[in-house]
Amino acid sequence: MGLFGENQVFLSRLAHADRQSLLALGHRRVYRSQEELVGEGSSTTFVLLILTGWCTVWRATERGRLILALRQAGEIVGEMAALDGRPRSATVSALGTVEALVVPGDRFRHFMSARPFVTGLVMAQLTERLRSADDQRRSLASATVLERLAACLVELADRTGRPESGSTVIRLPLSQHEIAAAVGATREAVAKALRLLREEGLVRTGPKVITVTDPEPLRLLGGSAAPT
Repeated sequence: MGLFGENQVFLSRLAHADRQSLLALGHRRVYRSQEELVGEGSSTTFVLLILTGWCTVWRATERGRLILALRQAGEIVGEMAALDGRPRSATVSALGTVEALVVPGDRFRHFMSARPFVTGLVMAQLTERLRSADDQRRSLASATVLERLAACLVELADRTGRPESGSTVIRLPLSQHEIAAAVGATREAVAKALRLLREEGLVRTGPKVITVTDPEPLRLLGGSAAPT
């Protein structure tokens, strides 16, 4: 589905000295669940470094909200506006409580210009996110809701799941509405698809918890390769 970008988060790629320099450039702020960190179309240019929690990156469409990506602790968001000065291309909202470092755009640009390695990281990150967006667009154009949901669950399991009793448990504060927004479908269509997967014994669901009991059929259904 392409909800995630790079495999290794931005902050973990920085040397200790660069990490400390970046953390000194901004101020910390706590966002409540569903609070907007940046808004689509706004003219702000600050960059956010997520310190704790998860965020959704989404756009409003005629059919409702479409979640483009999930971002976690250690990742930066909002860097495109800091680099090109154009209005925000999407909204970033807190998925649960989030703490972030707010860095003014001019400070972030200076931080990059003084460190070619960091500039390379940001460019590589933008490239990975573009590829993920291309994957998502291709999926929305050609795959069924069931196939998109299967691919989404596989990606969530591979990137955030924890092994428990022979299964993979996904614990993210994602509602069915948000899962539906991530696969470009209605809540009713996703509920129906989840019911089919439960009946086949491939998943179990609970409040904010999805357990993948057998990932390989989901992987085949979603058309994704096993992680390497």
